[in-house]
This record gives sequence, structure tokens and C-alpha cells, in this order.
Amino acid sequence: MGEIVVVYELDKPNATHASPDPGGEERPVRRVHAAPTAPGAPTATGPRTLCGKDTFAMRAASRTSSEALGAPWYPARYAPVVCPDCAAVIET
Repeated sequence: MGEIVVVYELDKPNATHASPDPGGEERPVRRVHAAPTAPGAPTATGPRTLCGKDTFAMRAASRTSSEALGAPWYPARYAPVVCPDCAAVIET
């Protein structure tokens, strides 16, 4: 598999939730997905995640170098909300 981009599917805006979460994000992350990079643009997200969702309204994660061989493809703090379908594609 080629390079992937980690993208965040964000919760819908909530009128009663006016303050950002402790991580500084305006909207909490609902699900973490993986998407292939766009053809010819190694830092751009392709149009669909590995599970088939449209990436248009998703936010790409900041690029960070892998800290260790075998480290997960997603930020550890989001482990509980990783898309199981994207994870399954990556594991194969």
C-alpha cells in the first residue's frame, strides 16, 4: 500500500457546546480514518477514505514522523475512535 493520510471525521457543530475541547479543537473528533494520498500530490488527501467515506468535509491530521517502527498509523489519543474498516484495510 502507498502512503496514507490520517483524516478526522468531526462531530457536527453543537449550538450548546460553545467552548473548544481541551485539545484546542472546535469540534470533537468523531472517527479517525485513513485515506490514500492524492495521485501526484503526496501530502494531499485522496477523495475517499479506505472505508469509502468522502474526505471533503474531513480535516487532515498534522504530519508527524513515526516515533518507532510498528507505531500505529493514528495518533494514540484517538485509539478509541479509529475506524475499524480503515484499520482492517491497513492490516491486510
